[in-house]
Amino acid sequence: MNPGVDRSSAPALAVVGATGAVAAVLLQMLSQRADVWGGIRLIASSRSAGRRLTVRGEECEVLALTEDAFDGLGAGDVVIFLTPAEVSARWAPVVTARGAAVVDHSAAFRDDPEVPLVVPEINAHAVRIRPRGIVAGPDSVTAAMIAAVGALHAEYALTGLVVSSYQAASAEGRAGSEVLRRQLAVVAGTDLGEHTGDVRRAVGEDTGPFAAPLVLNVVPWSGELRADGWSSHELAVRAEVRRILGLDALAVSVTCVQVPVMTGHSLTVRAAFEHPVELARAREILEAAPGVVLVDDPAAGEFPTPVDAAGTDPAWVGRVRVSLDDPRALEFFVCADNLRKGVALNATQIAELIAGEFA
Repeated sequence: MNPGVDRSSAPALAVVGATGAVAAVLLQMLSQRADVWGGIRLIASSRSAGRRLTVRGEECEVLALTEDAFDGLGAGDVVIFLTPAEVSARWAPVVTARGAAVVDHSAAFRDDPEVPLVVPEINAHAVRIRPRGIVAGPDSVTAAMIAAVGALHAEYALTGLVVSSYQAASAEGRAGSEVLRRQLAVVAGTDLGEHTGDVRRAVGEDTGPFAAPLVLNVVPWSGELRADGWSSHELAVRAEVRRILGLDALAVSVTCVQVPVMTGHSLTVRAAFEHPVELARAREILEAAPGVVLVDDPAAGEFPTPVDAAGTDPAWVGRVRVSLDDPRALEFFVCADNLRKGVALNATQIAELIAGEFA
C-alpha cells in the first residue's frame, strides 16, 4: 500500500472478467505499480461469483456481473472490461450511464469513431476525448508492434506495412493454453510429426479454439473468414494500425499465424517509409522508444524470442535491417507478452491516465 494515497478520495477501479487469464496478470500488476486506486472491485460471470482473489495483498470477493455490481461507481471511477465483445457491448453502457469511464479490450468498440483506440506510448492524448465515456484498447498483435512502428513513423513517415504474426496459444485464453498443454502431453516421447496425418490422428478432435492441431505445427489462420480469403483478425489488425497512427489510407497487409508457444506473440515487420532509412539512426529511435527494448546482436546470438519476452512489459525488437531492395524500408522482428504487454498493461496504463484527470 502506498501511504501517500488517500483511498477514501481516490478513484475506484472495477475489473470485469476478473477470473480470466489476462485478469490474473492485471491483478498482479496492480500490486506492482504505483497505487492510485481507492477500492478495487472484481466482477465476473455468475459461475465465478464468490471466488476470492488477492489484489494489493488483500483478498477480494468476486461479484456476479449484474447491475448491482456497479452500484456506487460514478464520475472519476474506471471499469476495465476483459470480456468477450458481446459482454462488453451489453454492459459498458450500463457503466457509462452511471458516469464512470470504461476501458474495454474487446473488439466491441474498436471501430466506433466516438471511442478512441489508444496505445499510451503512441496516442495517450486521445484518452481525454471520449464522447461515449469509453476507451478501447487494441488487439494483442497490434499492441506488440505499434510502439516500435509508431516511433519509426514519427521520424520517417510510414507509407506501408507488411506483417506476419506468430501468435501464442494463450491469446485464446485459458482454453488455448490448456489445449496446447494437452496436445504436448499426447506427443511427448513419440516420433509423431514425421508422417502425414499422424499428429491429427493422435490429437483427434481436441483442437480447442484452433483450426488445426497446434502442437508440432503452425496454423495460418485466426478469426473468421471474410471476403477474398482474408480473416477477420487480419483485417482488424490492419484497421487498428490505421486508427492508432491516424493514417486512414495506409497500405497494410497482415498474415496471422498460430504457433505452439504458450505466451508471447512474435511478428516479422516490413515497414516502408517516405524517406530513406539509415540503420544506425533507426536503432537509436528504437532504443529511445517508450515501451520498446532493442535486443539486436545476431553475432552474439542476441535477438528477441517469445520465451524471453514472457512475463515482461516491453516489446522486444531485434533483427533490424534496411531492406536489401528498398532503402526506404526497414525490416525487424518483435516479441511481446500477449497477456501483459498486449492487454493488461495497456488497459492499466489507460485506466491510470483517466484516474490522473481527477487527481
